[in-house]
Amino acid sequence: MSSSPTPFTPPTTEEERLALVRLIRSRRVGPATFHRLIDAHGTPAAALAALPAVARAAGEADYAPCPPEVAAGEIAAARALGARPLCFGAPDYPAPLADLPDAPPLLWVVGDPALLARPMVALVGMRNASSLGLRMARRLAEGLGAAGFAVVSGLARGVDGAAHAASLATGTVAVVAGGIDIVYPAENAALAAAIAARGAVVSEHPPGLSPQARHFPTRNRIVAGLALGVIVVEAAERSGSLITARAALDQARVVMAVPGHPLDPRAAGTNALLREGAVLVRDAEDAAAALAPAAAAHAAEAAARWRTTATPPAPPPAGRAPPAPPRPTAAGAPPPRALHEPSPEGHPAPPAAALGPGPSAGAAAPLGDRALPAAVAAAPPPPAPAAPAGPSSRPHPAPPRPVAAAASAPPAAPAGPSSRPHPAPPRPAAAAALAVARDLHRLILERLGAAPLAEDALLRDLALPPAAVAHALLDLELDGAIARQPGGLLARLP
Repeated sequence: MSSSPTPFTPPTTEEERLALVRLIRSRRVGPATFHRLIDAHGTPAAALAALPAVARAAGEADYAPCPPEVAAGEIAAARALGARPLCFGAPDYPAPLADLPDAPPLLWVVGDPALLARPMVALVGMRNASSLGLRMARRLAEGLGAAGFAVVSGLARGVDGAAHAASLATGTVAVVAGGIDIVYPAENAALAAAIAARGAVVSEHPPGLSPQARHFPTRNRIVAGLALGVIVVEAAERSGSLITARAALDQARVVMAVPGHPLDPRAAGTNALLREGAVLVRDAEDAAAALAPAAAAHAAEAAARWRTTATPPAPPPAGRAPPAPPRPTAAGAPPPRALHEPSPEGHPAPPAAALGPGPSAGAAAPLGDRALPAAVAAAPPPPAPAAPAGPSSRPHPAPPRPVAAAASAPPAAPAGPSSRPHPAPPRPAAAAALAVARDLHRLILERLGAAPLAEDALLRDLALPPAAVAHALLDLELDGAIARQPGGLLARLP
């Protein structure tokens, strides 16, 4: 259920796109926090306007969102590289990725974005893979490409590079951990250029950002999220490929593994996956058979989206028969033009004087998912009433407005500049509401630990109204006290 003042719609103008970039590049706003703010405020512009008030209520009087010139510089730098934006909620945004609770709000794509609408399979493995592992990766990529799948991987050395090179002719997507123009490792520069020319290179980060260690796990979640299934060719017991496999498992993707010799340490991770229930893969036919149900569901969803997003034809003039429906393709469904055709840009680049310092300034801002501190209850509510309850596309219910809004006292006026170092004490009604909120926070934290707990189980344990608990969870998430994990799980942060 969504509590947004208005349903979120993808940006269609330059100003809306600039607001989206500013919001996701603002300090302490990551993908999950972005979606929570959108659920609460409806649009990126409204969320940006609310951020300073939320920060002031939490004691950060000097908080400021990402400056417009930094976001404009990122857009201009991406356009200069030939990259196009895919915004969350747009028809050309990858549908499997949109189902994630921490789906990237913005993807920069160099190459053919139509590849992202095809059914994809991820091929991952060790960087120092054996010759047999590299040969297996090439055979799987070639066979799955011939079967109609696009291959997605992380452009790393070893298995990733072999899979990309073998699927260049049939379609390959490289998800990079840094900016769209940063190739890591540098030895794959020629391969990256070939993928940009014949496939697609994808990044959620601004151009010019050098990859750091924390970026690779988030990159892996995109690799798994784009694919219908993940195949691990070779992996040690502690391997980044296993992070991708765990992300795929959390995202309800098909997890497959190639078996290896029990005495080979490069097969310890894949053998462990098989022991835990992964699908054993010997060749591309095994993988295609395991992916067949997911591929059929993907095709049905693509056809349904095409029927939903396609513009209906104008009624025929009086006395003329209506035109015949479009001829179906060999797969039995109309071609998904609404997914494959790029959305019209039609907006000139901002003048050079308005671009500011460029992407390097945006890259300096921290891009973690530690959200703003608590006390969201003190922020003024949105001017428009909440939309009527209805089915939501998000995997988790969006939080309602703060508990303080349910108190009998009218909402407080927005915080303004003050010469005093501390805010004035709240009125009795507001103080009572804040005390209730603090007690609820304490109850929630007492029941959460480092081990993830399902949100539904927490609601049953507290036996409180879901609306009040949802707001308290948002407060604690913004305060950095708890973290949401895929699958509707909650965990307490140290």
